[in-house]
Amino acid sequence: MSESPKLFSLEFIVLCLVLIAAFANVSVFYSFYHYLGTIGVPAPWRGFLVGLEPMAAFILRLFVIPWMSARNAVNILPASLLLISAVSCAYLWALTVPAIVVLRIIHGGAFVLLTSAVIALIVRFIPQEKSGRGFSIVSISMMIPYAVIPTLAEALLPYVAGDAVVYAGVSVFSLLSIFPVVAVKRRAKNIAAGTDETSAHLPRLNELRENFRRRSVVLLLGIAFLVYLAHAAVFYFTKDLCLHSAVGEMGPFFTISMVMMIAVRVFGGVLFDQTNKLMVFQIGLVFLILCLVRLAGMETRLTLYFLAGVYGICMGIILPLLNALLFSASAPSLRGLNTNLTLFTMDAAYFIMPYAGGIIIAFGAGFDVIFFLSAGFILLSLLLAVLLKRS
Repeated sequence: MSESPKLFSLEFIVLCLVLIAAFANVSVFYSFYHYLGTIGVPAPWRGFLVGLEPMAAFILRLFVIPWMSARNAVNILPASLLLISAVSCAYLWALTVPAIVVLRIIHGGAFVLLTSAVIALIVRFIPQEKSGRGFSIVSISMMIPYAVIPTLAEALLPYVAGDAVVYAGVSVFSLLSIFPVVAVKRRAKNIAAGTDETSAHLPRLNELRENFRRRSVVLLLGIAFLVYLAHAAVFYFTKDLCLHSAVGEMGPFFTISMVMMIAVRVFGGVLFDQTNKLMVFQIGLVFLILCLVRLAGMETRLTLYFLAGVYGICMGIILPLLNALLFSASAPSLRGLNTNLTLFTMDAAYFIMPYAGGIIIAFGAGFDVIFFLSAGFILLSLLLAVLLKRS
């Protein structure tokens, strides 16, 4: 009997650590809107500046994804770690609107280069038969900073000169990541230039055409966009929903949901590869619809925090299985490209949803309408998931 391919290679572990560093440089900006007020940025500019980094990432990723291959990602990775470290430190001196505009655009570009390079490489170290577990670990790596960094930053703030010092401080994670990246660079480069040349070169035009002729790939990317639209709505509008209904606080909601997401991915990762991924994915979507509908009409604090747990379980199942299904549906040479395209759909959702939700509220709708709309997004994604069986 042949030995099962190993998931926890040194390269896979190092790339997961780099993902943690990358998302640490984003999650620390939870306080950016407040910080802009403390340095005298006029209120009309603050929301724009907060959204400028994901907007830049959304636009730039469109150009970076087709150009990123496993081979050039090896060289881009350490350079992008240096760039994002420098960007984080530059917030100490960017105190005017024009300077912050330039910095946010560069920040978005550095984040896109870093995450796209990691994804282009990490899919090379995930065995297909362990894709569910592999993408569970990848998604946990992306989530750990959101669970840790805000709490750590709040603990440090009383002892430093201000938020910008904390923004600069997270650069230490990126700088420290350079050392293990350099240590595995030679082996990663050899693998990228190995016998499977299809994964190392840039995708050719005929390969891209064939990729988007695959019905399952197109359906899964559409599902990803709809799921991230709903996820963005919860991220941006739960606080207002909580204030409007006066039944609880946003902080515990996200703490509970984040803990449950991580728990599901830690304990369920192995099981994902032993079950029918599509069926479990569809079940997760059904419960997420029910959760979002109930959130729109919650009446008690206990209901809110119970639904936080349900939401965390649902997203803990849905997101890694979505990536695993796309991984399996993709041609080996285009797995990095398609996984990066899911990040593109995330950028798009996090750029579109705040503006769309704001327009809905401006026309007099309640915050519950946004959650009903999000349930509609997930219902549509469920219908697309049913079509996957016929792909």
